[in-house]
Amino acid sequence: MEREPAKTFEDLVMWQKSHQFVLQVYKYTRSFPSEEMYGLTSQFRRASVSIAANIAEGFKKKGVKDKARFLNIAYGSAEECKYYLILSKDLNYGNNENLLEILTEVTKMIQSYSSTILNSKF
Repeated sequence: MEREPAKTFEDLVMWQKSHQFVLQVYKYTRSFPSEEMYGLTSQFRRASVSIAANIAEGFKKKGVKDKARFLNIAYGSAEECKYYLILSKDLNYGNNENLLEILTEVTKMIQSYSSTILNSKF
């Protein structure tokens, strides 16, 4: 069964998953030490929001290169978040395996969607 093309960025499964990741990051970072408020907490939240925001912004771009550029930025932000997951685990700020699973799924979706976009004939 073929799915209907997305009409808005909210229809994209990768955006939905990335939005869930953002919500989970906010929940996870609430328990970070207060001294991290302007450090790791802020950086981690900003990077997670950047994933979903760049997917959303790139969705309406007309050109293939523009779409791919925003997806590339989202992918870079996802890699940044991956590092923050490693760091927060090493600092014993709590279990984040669930977040890593969601992030891995999102990055695979971004890669796949980017490939599809770049190989399409818009």
